Amino acid sequence: MRAFLLLVVSLGLAACGGSSHRDARTIGATPTVAFATGPIYSACRASDRDATDRQLCGCIQAVADRELSGSDTRRIAGFFDDPEEAHAVKISDSWRNESFWDRYRAYVSAARQTCG
Repeated sequence: MRAFLLLVVSLGLAACGGSSHRDARTIGATPTVAFATGPIYSACRASDRDATDRQLCGCIQAVADRELSGSDTRRIAGFFDDPEEAHAVKISDSWRNESFWDRYRAYVSAARQTCG
């Protein structure tokens, strides 16, 4: 899974990496575990990358649910199948793509903190 994450992060496509799957927030002394299913979870699990970890895919989906709109979540899920689309969005001069990329970068940061 780490190889997958390094690839995704290096391409600007990833959400997070690491082995801890605990949410950064805690209730009292008990940390909460972030997990959800949805388009990013499904794309992550279906990807042909090495060792797609169920818990990690669920964690990055949970962060997406918390941080992103449904349309942004679906768009990011598409990056798993078409990494070149992510690159095209990143280098685009369109204000919509630039705005999306800012939200995406904030999501990546939040996912790294929560899932990594």
